[in-house]
Amino acid sequence: MKELRLGVVGLSEGNGHPYSWSAIFNGCDMAYMRECGFPVIPEYLSKQKFPDDCIADAHVTHIWTQDRAISEHVAKASLIPNVVERMEDMIGEVDAVLLARDDPENHYAMAKPFIEAGLPIYVDKPLGRTIREAEEIYALEKWPGQIFTCSALAYSDGLKIGDIGDLRHIQAFVIKDWKKYAIHVVEPALHLFNWQVPILSHNVLSNGTNKIVSLAWANGMTTTFTTLYGAQCGFRIQAFGTKGAAEVDFGGTFFMFRNALRAFVEIVRGERKNESRAITMKVMDILERGNQE
Repeated sequence: MKELRLGVVGLSEGNGHPYSWSAIFNGCDMAYMRECGFPVIPEYLSKQKFPDDCIADAHVTHIWTQDRAISEHVAKASLIPNVVERMEDMIGEVDAVLLARDDPENHYAMAKPFIEAGLPIYVDKPLGRTIREAEEIYALEKWPGQIFTCSALAYSDGLKIGDIGDLRHIQAFVIKDWKKYAIHVVEPALHLFNWQVPILSHNVLSNGTNKIVSLAWANGMTTTFTTLYGAQCGFRIQAFGTKGAAEVDFGGTFFMFRNALRAFVEIVRGERKNESRAITMKVMDILERGNQE
């Protein structure tokens, strides 16, 4: 099987994905990785066994960031052989692209040259700031399923709730702000029930920092998503059914990222169907409702 060549585009403020995602494919130099500025990354990478825990038959071969010095450091830490001066220089050199930035206001401009070149692309969440922005990015697709995007928490091995009877309500909690972090519980929560039905109504309660977004669904479900700025709640999803209740155990960060990245690789290879567009647009709908105060 031919090894896939991947290019990474990064780095946005507060987001170390170019380091971690690349290491999941390439392994890493831990001395450089400890200098990356995101202590959690070397912490969980140090618990893995490389190259055994790498994703097989794919390698990050090229990187671009807005700063050459940053690019060089990511390359050293994550064993990336090529640093390019312009992100477009990857075109013709890679088989797919990882847009590892979580600043959605820049996603359209950064994704456009790669999409127009026909390259499969993984765009870090959220795809856009609004439904309209997401639709504008999807409108660039040269072929169905070219764009993949997700919250890696939706690919957690622990995303299950067991037999609690007929599901009636889901409540979820997430740290920090709605616009950037709510997606981490909204998307995985949708995987637990039939989200394809219409949303009948929603309500937003906010005090400027914390926010509660409640939704009533046509199948009798209700969901509540809460962002708690500064609280030590982590990412929590609780489900309530006719036979009992359960809480999702997301498990380790490394394995969430690896599962999501492996899904993208399987899509690129044609081994898996890309189904992210439909759920992404439902997620964007909920996020946009939550932005209405």
